[in-house]
Amino acid sequence: MATDTKIAPFEATSLEEVARYAGGVRAAYASQKTKDIEWRLVQLRKLYWGITDCTPKLIAALQQDIGKPSSEALLTEISFCLSDLNLTLKKLKTWAKDDTDLDYPLTFAALKPRVRKEPLGAVLIIGPYNFPMMLNLSPLVGAISAGCTAIIKPSEGAPATAMVLKEIVETYLDPGSFYVVNGAIPETTALLNEKWAKIFYTGNPMVARIVSKKAAETLTPVTLELGGRNPAFVSKAANLALTARRLLWGKTMNAGQVCMSHNYVCVERDVLEDFIKYLNASFKDFFPDGPKVGQGYGRIVNERQFDRMKNMLDTTRGRIVMGGEADRSELYIAPTAVLVDSIDDPMMTSESFGPIWSIYPVKDVNEAIKIMNKVDPTPLSLMTFGSKAENEQVLNSVTSGGASINDAYMHGSVSTLPFGGVGESGTGAYHGRASFDCFTHRRTVVATPGWMDKLLRVRYQPHSPADLKRFLWINGQTPDFDRDGRPITGFSYWLWMLFGLGGPSAKGALLRWLTLVLAARFAYSTQFDPLSPFFS
Repeated sequence: MATDTKIAPFEATSLEEVARYAGGVRAAYASQKTKDIEWRLVQLRKLYWGITDCTPKLIAALQQDIGKPSSEALLTEISFCLSDLNLTLKKLKTWAKDDTDLDYPLTFAALKPRVRKEPLGAVLIIGPYNFPMMLNLSPLVGAISAGCTAIIKPSEGAPATAMVLKEIVETYLDPGSFYVVNGAIPETTALLNEKWAKIFYTGNPMVARIVSKKAAETLTPVTLELGGRNPAFVSKAANLALTARRLLWGKTMNAGQVCMSHNYVCVERDVLEDFIKYLNASFKDFFPDGPKVGQGYGRIVNERQFDRMKNMLDTTRGRIVMGGEADRSELYIAPTAVLVDSIDDPMMTSESFGPIWSIYPVKDVNEAIKIMNKVDPTPLSLMTFGSKAENEQVLNSVTSGGASINDAYMHGSVSTLPFGGVGESGTGAYHGRASFDCFTHRRTVVATPGWMDKLLRVRYQPHSPADLKRFLWINGQTPDFDRDGRPITGFSYWLWMLFGLGGPSAKGALLRWLTLVLAARFAYSTQFDPLSPFFS
């Protein structure tokens, strides 16, 4: 691993180069070379070494851009991305195989139906500033694995990291197949004016609407990874000390600039004071000398975001019960909890996307659910700390992109699990197998043998009522439910369960009977002569 941490000054890509890059990745995809699995594996291996070799630069860039501590840079960005990449290297050949385990009537078995996994084409990846390395390269891993070419547009809010990403892509990956475009609105607009097979955007809902509107002009599919006013619920059944510790961690990681972190916490009134007490105790455990001291706690990305969060704290009608310290000159805001009594409070009406959040007292889980569904019906993340029954009730009653029980957004901390939003918090998912699927077209393929034409007579002119009747009889199925939607469990049901060996389809029953007969024959032959199967 190289130790050089010198980072090139930020430089925007010219608009002429944007057009050339876009044409280049389309041409590279049209060459068909990306459909070769070995070619993809080589690119992924090179990306691995690019990340590994440039780790010191990435750590320095993340510290420079967002004040991210080196431990967080390694844990939440570099190691996270490499874990996702390593799984892809291990599983890609399996993921890329044709699917043949499909559901279809037995009469169509001769078609040998299968689903091919094909790349979408040249794709555009637009990343954010909060995890500027991982949230750009993890989608790229998916694009490469699926066989797509790609352009990455990192956030200008993290300029140093953007330049390191450019170095990695241009130095290690196939020239002409992958590019990094740096810049701001003009460069992004130029990219959106190009034709893409897919656009993958991570950011805020306002820009997502712009991206989606532009994509709709050319019927370009999009994956949107957004955010939301994420809720948490705490009941008296929770371990309050552990709950406070875990929720505080969720707002100290990356100085709370995490799309999954809680925006507010609904706490049962009976344990409100105790929860606040444990919260402050955890605060002191985490930061004996205060969060501002040392380099273990990050900073806000820029003054605009600092002012936005500070305004939320200045205009709230609630009471600060933990933290509250802020210093604009250092872009520093301490982890801060505000006790509020109205969902119309500024702390509740805006997504904080930082280390500040509100505490909202509730009577019980039922009131908490009502609040959650009213504040933001489709958040990216949901956290619940209650009894088993309460947690299940919250999961059943509140929609979210992902959910964690007894922890703060742990569901998004496993690099190989699908991650994505729903409704206002986004559409689509990625990480692990989901990243491959995100950039893959599932193409159904059948091959009709010549001898099958007699069986397909029904489709040809002149149509024959007799052929149609026969076809419908062969492919028809008597419903196993009545007109009220209730399942029928009479004699015919049990007869089918017996002779169909418990399966719902004739194809499955045939395979199970074949397996059973072969197994019985093997057992019978070995019973009398253990060597007979090897000499028959």
